Amino acid sequence: MQKSLLPKDCQLRPAIASDIGSIRRLVWSARLDPTQIRWSQFWVIEQNQAIIACGQLRVFPDAQELGSLVVDSAHRGRGLGTVLAQHLIQSASQPLYLECLGQRLCQYYQRMGFQIVGWQALPRSLKRKFGLSRLVKTLLRVPVKFMHYS
Repeated sequence: MQKSLLPKDCQLRPAIASDIGSIRRLVWSARLDPTQIRWSQFWVIEQNQAIIACGQLRVFPDAQELGSLVVDSAHRGRGLGTVLAQHLIQSASQPLYLECLGQRLCQYYQRMGFQIVGWQALPRSLKRKFGLSRLVKTLLRVPVKFMHYS
């Protein structure tokens, strides 16, 4: 874990139940999928008792998904998202996947070791979860990519 890269006034910690409102606000601010927010699967970065970043490690029967990674817009560019993502990657105990939108975000995750994979390479549980994204990608040509950590 790379806590040393956090500014001295920041703390990386597991989320607690009372964090759910702050987590929801961050997820909604980034226009991410708010339907699978489970505070117990989140880690947060806190500064001055305010949550400024969050990320979730969702658990499925045959895989895990890094999701809902958000840094508050006022705190971006400080490496907080990278510290949080690296912590979640190191915490994964099963094959790790994610879905992302756009080339810039794909490049961000590729720098951390994720590789773009095709639909057939996804575990069954994630095919169910990512089904709507695949439909939108196909019908509307939205640049959704599925990625695997290796």
